[in-house]
Amino acid sequence: MSIAAENLRKTYGRQNALDGFTLNAQPGQIYGLLGPNGAGKSTFMKIVCGLIPADEGSARVHGMDCATDSLEVRRILGYLPEQNPLYPDLYVTEYLHYVADLYQVDRDRAEQLIADVGLTPERHKRIGELSKGYRQRVGLAAALIHDPKVLILDEPTTGLDPNQLVEIRQLIRRVGRDKTVILSTHIMQEVQAMCDVVGFIRRGQLVREASIETFGPGKEDLEAAFRAATK
Repeated sequence: MSIAAENLRKTYGRQNALDGFTLNAQPGQIYGLLGPNGAGKSTFMKIVCGLIPADEGSARVHGMDCATDSLEVRRILGYLPEQNPLYPDLYVTEYLHYVADLYQVDRDRAEQLIADVGLTPERHKRIGELSKGYRQRVGLAAALIHDPKVLILDEPTTGLDPNQLVEIRQLIRRVGRDKTVILSTHIMQEVQAMCDVVGFIRRGQLVREASIETFGPGKEDLEAAFRAATK
């Protein structure tokens, strides 16, 4: 398994964010994680990224424990959080060169990603001057800059216009061919356009998992399945 979470539990005060959460994702698979606000999606992602510890259970990435081998996990993992942390006073190119230096990769990789995510027209602007959609592209480029084996995307298409959506969908599908991608979203169309597998999370538990081929015209309706699984 590329990502293996087993019986994860995480509590904030009296709130159970994860309550026996178990998930397995395979290499080359884009796994869509669907759930209402507060279901535990972001908590799971933060545990996998080594940002917070689980209270119980285990999470592993390529066999490495996300708690005890956190630094090794981060070397092969890219993460785009829902609240994209950027430096608004830096120029796009300057920031991505900085991230490339942190990961000790050639700055040519940053130049390649600027083109891949459609930032070329904005590359000489300060990040603080960009629209939300373009800032999201900067975050995605930063998450990909070290060519990670695993990519964690929390609401990656937030703020994108319809044209940008198509481009970013294509990019995620392309990079997902040789990576494991966990993608959290509220948008059913995004899951159907990008994902291979969908998991429904409710109150900190994975309550259903299915191939995306289960859903579509003449098959089960994804939105109806979401409501049934998470109500």
